[in-house]
Amino acid sequence: MAKIKSIEAYIEKHERWEKSLRHLHKLISETELDMSIKWGQPVYSLKGKNVVGIGAFKEHFGLWFFHGALLDDPERHLHNAQEGKTKAMRQLRYHAFEEMDDKIITEFLHQAIENQKAGKEVKIDTKRKPKIPPLLATAFSKDEGLKAQFGKLTPGRQREYAQYISEAKQEATKQRRLDKIIPMIKQGIGLSDKYQK
Repeated sequence: MAKIKSIEAYIEKHERWEKSLRHLHKLISETELDMSIKWGQPVYSLKGKNVVGIGAFKEHFGLWFFHGALLDDPERHLHNAQEGKTKAMRQLRYHAFEEMDDKIITEFLHQAIENQKAGKEVKIDTKRKPKIPPLLATAFSKDEGLKAQFGKLTPGRQREYAQYISEAKQEATKQRRLDKIIPMIKQGIGLSDKYQK
């Protein structure tokens, strides 16, 4: 699959939403934000700090605000895509071009820019240690090398692995997930690293 390197390439990849994505890009381009491609998607920043990005998926498209939790949203237009997991990011999500309201979009954009200028950010405790699920703890007791390598991972990667095991409902699924991640932990890579290339 070709790597996305421009807004045009991104729009071409999501032709179903072409008109909508062009419109969102135009609205953001009228602000002082700088555009770049990060994680294969258009991201707009202020002095190197990510403010907002455009996202297109199979069933919807929209904007995600990196510190959207700080935005004033009395009418609840913004969504938390992963309730209970995502602390800062919020989405403005649409299913059709006609759903978009330029006034609402522009207000959120200006608010996000002003918050960034003021240095407002959602503080996330990146040092918080994960709660190790029993199955992973048992694997550590049997393999000191695995435990040592896990300890070298960033707290975020450690939490990701622990959560991956904990979220499985059945013991068989937990075991399959453990079998999958052991080689990755030993290589010193994170569960989501392959998606960030």
